[in-house]
Order: sequence, then C-alpha cells, then structure tokens
Amino acid sequence: MKTNFKIYTFINRHCYLVALCLLVTLGLSSCTKNFEKFNTDQTGIPDKDLKVPTLFIPIEQQIFQNYQIAQNLNADAYAGYSCPPQTFGRALYNMNYVFVDGWNNSAFNQIYTKILGPIKNKLAPLGIKTTLPDFWAIALLLEVEAMDRVTDKFGPAPYSKVGTSLVSTPYDSQQSIYQQMFLQLDTAATNLQSYIAANPGKAPFANSDVVFGGDYTKWLKFANSLRLRLAMHIVKVDPATAKIEAEKALSAQGGLLATVADDAAIAGSGQNDYYVITASYTDNSMNASIQSYMVGYKDPRISQYFTPIDEKFAQPGAKYAGQYIGIRIGSDVGAKPAYSGYSVYNYTNTFTSTAPQLIMTAAEVWFLKAEAAIRGWAGAGNAQTDYETGIQTSMTQYGVANGAAAYIADASSSPIAYVDPQNATNNSPALSNITIKWDEAAANEVKLERIITQKWLAMFPEGQEAWTEFRRTGYPKLFPVVNNNSNGTIDTKIQVRRLPYPIDQYKTNATAIKDGLTLLGGPDNGGTRLWWDVDKGNF
Repeated sequence: MKTNFKIYTFINRHCYLVALCLLVTLGLSSCTKNFEKFNTDQTGIPDKDLKVPTLFIPIEQQIFQNYQIAQNLNADAYAGYSCPPQTFGRALYNMNYVFVDGWNNSAFNQIYTKILGPIKNKLAPLGIKTTLPDFWAIALLLEVEAMDRVTDKFGPAPYSKVGTSLVSTPYDSQQSIYQQMFLQLDTAATNLQSYIAANPGKAPFANSDVVFGGDYTKWLKFANSLRLRLAMHIVKVDPATAKIEAEKALSAQGGLLATVADDAAIAGSGQNDYYVITASYTDNSMNASIQSYMVGYKDPRISQYFTPIDEKFAQPGAKYAGQYIGIRIGSDVGAKPAYSGYSVYNYTNTFTSTAPQLIMTAAEVWFLKAEAAIRGWAGAGNAQTDYETGIQTSMTQYGVANGAAAYIADASSSPIAYVDPQNATNNSPALSNITIKWDEAAANEVKLERIITQKWLAMFPEGQEAWTEFRRTGYPKLFPVVNNNSNGTIDTKIQVRRLPYPIDQYKTNATAIKDGLTLLGGPDNGGTRLWWDVDKGNF
C-alpha cells in the first residue's frame, strides 16, 4: 500500500494540555460493573514522562485490539474473506455457528474499556469540547468508528449512558445509536471545517495521529465518507433518513475520500494483525467464497491479497501448486496441519508486519456513490462512472492499475465452483453468475449485485464492513456453512446475522440487558436480525 504515515516525536500545545488534564483526573471514578476498566489510564502516558505525545495514538490503535478473536474469527469469516485452518481444539466454535463466549466478550467489551471509556469519562468532563474543539472532533470520529463496530455486530448496546452509573449501564436501541452517531458526525465536521478555515495549513494533531498524520482535511473527508457509509446501512429500514444523511455527505464541505492518498488506515508498531495471525500464528487462510470470485474473475489483485497453495506441506498435493484455494466455512478442518497448505493472506508483500490496517478506502466510497446514484440521490454522479472509478481506485491501491481496463471491460468472466481437494463434502457450485462489465440496461437489483460484489472485493480485508453489507443487501452470494451446529437458531441459507451478547453482561449488567433484549426484538442468538437488517427487497 502506498499511503505513508508519520509518527512525530515532538510535543505541541494540544498534546501537552490534554495529557496534563488526563493525568490530573486519573482518580475520577465513573465506572460501571461491566466496564470496570474505565478508571484505568488507557492513554499510555506515564506519570513521569509528559513528553511522550501519545494521547490519541493508543486510542486509534485500539480499533483493532485483540483482532483475531474480536473480528477475524467472526466478521472476517462471515464476510467470506477468511477461514482458520484449524478448530482451536474445539469441536464446536464460531465457524460452525456455536459461538465462543470469550471471543464475543472481546468483540463487545474492548471498545468500551479502550476507546469509549477514555473519551467519555476522561476527555469529555475536561471541557475539551470547547477548549480544543478540533481534538474533540477526532475523538468523536474515533468514537463513531468504534461504536459502529459494536452495534453492527450485536445490535442494541450501551452508548448514551456509558459511565453515568455505578450499578448498570442502560442499552440504547440501534436506531438511537445511529441517530447519535449522525449527530456526532455533525459536530465533528463542523469543528473541523471551522478549524481548517481559521487555521489553513496547520496540523496541531500531527504529534498524536497514526491515521492521517494530523491532516484535518483528510479527517474531514473521512467524517463525510463515514456519514455516507452509515446512511447506506439504514436505507432499507429508514429510507428517508438514509437519503437525507447521504445527500448531506455527498454535498458536504471538504468532500469525500477520493484517491488512494485519502485512505484511512491505522499505522501500527510492527504488529499488523493480519501478519500476526497469518505468519506468526498460521491461523488465517483464504475463504472459499472470495476464491470463487477472484479466480473466476481472473482478478489481478489476487496475488496481492493471497498466496498460492503451498505445495511443500499442503495436504492436497503438488498438483495444485500455483493455484489459489480457500477453505469453506464450516468445513471439518480438524487439527493442524490438515488444511495448513491452503492459500493464506499475502503477508510477504501486502500484509507485512509494519503495514497500516485499513479502516476505510476511497474505493469503498466510489461504490457507495454508485449505489447512491442508482437510488437517484442528489450529488452521487453517474453510477457507471462511480463503479468503474471504484475498481480503478482499488487496482491502484494494490499496485495493479495496469490490469484495471481489461478487468472493467470483462463481460464474460463469472465466479467459479468451489472444489475442496481433500473433501468433496465441502464442494459447491458457484452461487452467482454476475459478471464485471457495467450494464446500464440491467435492472437495479442486478446493478446492485454488481456494485456490492466489486465493493466487497475492494474492501478486503476489512471484514467488519463487508459482513454488514452482505447482511444488508444479500450480496455477494457467499457459500453457506457446511456444518451448522446452531441447533436451528441460525438458518443455513440466510447465514449468521449477529453475535450473541457476552455472558458477563447477564451477570454484571443484568437489569440493563433485559431491556436490551426487548430492544433487540428477538432471542439473543445468531439468527436474530438487527434493526437495519430488514427482510425485504433492496428496492
């Protein structure tokens, strides 16, 4: 990836003021039973060394904290991107729809203890909203990005009342959470616009930012783009609000993420999660679904995303050398090394130990605009132009731009059947015949499948958003689990819709979660649809 990220080592006025205030107030107590870590210092600034400008850096990097269990073993797999080549010593686990509570716990709680806690209970009470509104804008954007990940995995969740009670933390409906997120985006965008206008070229946040290096113009683009993403999530349940918010984003001052240089990604410290779980743990392989599409389309990005099957120790044998072969979710993969030789994420060239981890790309935004265009929303532009620009931008992002023109013009290639070299039980015919080339005469549903399929390919490896879009639209068409051990709570054909709440919520937040389940509107299992996940057509 070509985006460069700089972590500066000098201190500025903003970092010093906020860091000092945080240290003075470390003793403030507003934790809840279920979020007991709120009162610990999550900033990483030691008392003895105020010169370390790391106020926001740890908060930014916590978006992907405990990545393997918080996302890779749920959203990434359910999005059709990845599949572990082992069962972790369990006959029943997430891949066959029996959820491991400890994994769900991390996906739920870490956002509160590592991001919302420091922001809501340390920054907000200090008056940062008015004294440093530009910093507060970034805090709000991080909060929205983090909270969206919780609510889109679980549904209703604590939000507006986090940190206000020592007894319980009430749940907000998902609709209310979305309303709050849009309001927070309003504030963030306004603050950034005001600062940029009054201080052109200044970057006071540069010392503490591993996403955009303190470039507020890019943070503003991200704010607008995040609004467009969230608006599209709710288009089936609340089309009027979706249209209003989307058109606000499409016409917003500062614009949207538009080129590879705008991509939002978190720079780490030599611990890229994809690298760790793939190279170090050897727990992360290609999913059969993305293999079906990328091999069928002869996608030039495939060698950037994945490695061919490893003939040196692959169980399928040397005759498959050079091919890209994934693992179908729910397969009986057994213990290592039975499926260890299948294709894995390309950790040598792309997902290296120091590579930033993507939150949102310009390519995704072009596909959001393409969908907005076929829905007739003002400011979206031409659907075909947006669609093709999305493909071109993604190809540029991964260094294969010279293959974009032929790919875009391909009107015949389509997804292929999946064949497991070891077990024919896992085989499946292709589930879609959608091609690549834009067809203006096609029905909107066909156009949408084409848009979402290419958007899904471009968003890799960010499975959180990909899983959301699959649930919202039904696209791309993904292979269902081979073995569904959910005892009928999850429909194999419809596939998993959410994660159950962690068990500790029933113990430490018992009163609140009862109301949360009422807001959910169904049983606390993987088959219950979220608020925006409406069982009806896309148009």
